[in-house]
Amino acid sequence: MMLFLICMTGFAGVVDSAAGGGGLISLPAYLFAGLPAHYTYGTNKFSAACGTTFATARFLKSGALDLKVGLLAAAGSFAGSAAGSHLAVLLSDGTLRLMMLCILPVAAVIILTRWKSPDHDPGVQPLTPARAVLAAAIGVGIGCYDGLFGPGTGTFAIIAFSTLMGFDMRRASGNAKLLNLASNYASLATYLASGLVVFHIAIPCAISGIAGNLIGSRLALKGGAKVIRPMMLVVLVLLLGQLTTEML
Repeated sequence: MMLFLICMTGFAGVVDSAAGGGGLISLPAYLFAGLPAHYTYGTNKFSAACGTTFATARFLKSGALDLKVGLLAAAGSFAGSAAGSHLAVLLSDGTLRLMMLCILPVAAVIILTRWKSPDHDPGVQPLTPARAVLAAAIGVGIGCYDGLFGPGTGTFAIIAFSTLMGFDMRRASGNAKLLNLASNYASLATYLASGLVVFHIAIPCAISGIAGNLIGSRLALKGGAKVIRPMMLVVLVLLLGQLTTEML
């Protein structure tokens, strides 16, 4: 079972670093392995935070980040994620599963209807007050969702940055990583304080996730929209598949 988790978290890292939605792979894998829902969330946050750290560093090094926008969104995400995580800890396993079932079709509709982004990178744009507020608002909203629920967070962040901030897919994905990094660490702090991380599982999965994130970020930076869009379609299929499974 450990080998299964390592393989799945590695694959989740590849998908998440390029298109978001890695939790749609890793969370069901942890649940299938028999972890209770709250321990699944905590253990997943540990491995996801480690992988996202390396992916963010690669995007930053490549220049595929609007750093001012990214930092504002990350700050908002940190606050939103902490609030969402505190709420998640208070909810029962059954309530969390019911929320997952309700959110998945909404996620699918958003991804289907918001499927546009600029074809070319507009570069770093001036940070006007309006753009600063928008960046922070994106961070708070997506961070809260990430702390409370999780799956598809990176995908929603890419969509938000591309449609609302006008970024191309590479820059949207890079800024989504920075936002995700902040929300992951905010959530992880809550789960660590609550003793909900299973370290003998989380550490090997984190190593696998780091490798997957490095592979995925490299593919995204080289291929751009040609790689990211199809992988977002994979996330959509996983969303629909998970919904179908929950309904059976």
